[in-house]
Amino acid sequence: MSRKLFGTDGIRGVAGEFPLNGSTVFAIGRALGHHLSRDNPRARVVIGQDTRESSGWIADAVAAGLASWKAEVSSAGVITTPGIAYLVRELGFDAGVVVSASHNHWADNGIKVFGSDVYKLPDEIELSIEQEIFRLLQEGRSLNAHPQVLPTLPGDHDLRERYESWLKARVATPRISGKIIIDCANGAASACAPELFAMLGLDVDFIHHRPNGKNINDHCGALYPEVVADEVKKRGAIMGVTFDGDADRALFADRHGNIVNGDAILLIAARDLQSRNELESATVVATTMSNMGLEAALKRSGVRMLRAPVGDKYVLDEMRKSGAVLGGEQSGHIIFSRIATTGDGLLTALVVLEVLSRTGKQLDELVGDLKVFPQVIKNIRVREKQPLDQIATVSSAIRRAEQDLQGSGRVVVRYSGTEPLARVMIEAESQEKMQKHVEAIARAIQGALGA
Repeated sequence: MSRKLFGTDGIRGVAGEFPLNGSTVFAIGRALGHHLSRDNPRARVVIGQDTRESSGWIADAVAAGLASWKAEVSSAGVITTPGIAYLVRELGFDAGVVVSASHNHWADNGIKVFGSDVYKLPDEIELSIEQEIFRLLQEGRSLNAHPQVLPTLPGDHDLRERYESWLKARVATPRISGKIIIDCANGAASACAPELFAMLGLDVDFIHHRPNGKNINDHCGALYPEVVADEVKKRGAIMGVTFDGDADRALFADRHGNIVNGDAILLIAARDLQSRNELESATVVATTMSNMGLEAALKRSGVRMLRAPVGDKYVLDEMRKSGAVLGGEQSGHIIFSRIATTGDGLLTALVVLEVLSRTGKQLDELVGDLKVFPQVIKNIRVREKQPLDQIATVSSAIRRAEQDLQGSGRVVVRYSGTEPLARVMIEAESQEKMQKHVEAIARAIQGALGA
């Protein structure tokens, strides 16, 4: 059986609509509470949320469902996703819940869960919880009251401060002169980043750090890295950092206003770890979307690159199998497994700053030899997610592209794990071939599945 609610990053949807309506959210909390009670009848759970206007009532409804199974619930209030992962590990919670839709529009929201081992739940456990959710809804054992009548779960600021202090202690305090621009995406980083960087004493200007419930990811943050890049140029800064809504990923801009993505950060981190004999097995885990240029640059440095399916949980799975201590995605999820079990945008920013401080080099100098293959990505909105290899027109278009680009490019076609989208990615030395095949595959998907 396949999962119907859980995607690659938890449960997502439009807030107030199934599966994020009040009764279903309560059922999610109750089903999770039931699952946890098998190991601990008084399970302890910590909840955090981003800045969307719906995040508060969704967190309250999850908490009510958990409490119906006698779980003890603590709230960290507005905090990053990796902040919750840290609190689970540090304080021994049985689970952590994050209410966030990451980079999605403000009207969307989501629920993701960390187990006591601080990893996202395995697919089989998510399926088991789903079955319990549907059973509860069928039996009518759900919350029928309007979400706003729930008691508000008070956030504990001390929990967030504990996470920020832990981050500061993970790296040597960077000694850097020059201004840094940080875009908080009007999301969870708006609460954490100013407090964290105040401890470091760096010259930092913050932008998009005043959330109002509806401006999260609104033409800012990691979805729009060109925004922070432009600010770096305007203000004469040495670099910029930009987070997504829940700050589990970060992208950068160099002093010239060029965007520095997750592939480039993997290269910087890999070489830094290797120089200190800390890159286990000389291996890095990236994804099917990572550029061929990264693979070539790592190979020149004597580092092997493995590819995992898109999704930080799958990157982490491959890291655990291969023994790699560094992995990540082009989108900016970077995992340093000796420190954390999830991507952490704030931690990534600190690591990059520490490398700049240690080497005395600028960001552009550290990635100067990364020659990126031309790459294009096209998104197609779909009404359903049928297996693409079972659609003759689509599989034929993909096969033609692969045969034409054999040895000089790559074709990756997949569904988004969080949105009703099919993504077509092609890398090639020829811009003309790349565009021709992207359009052909996109037309085939649109014709068969277009919304």
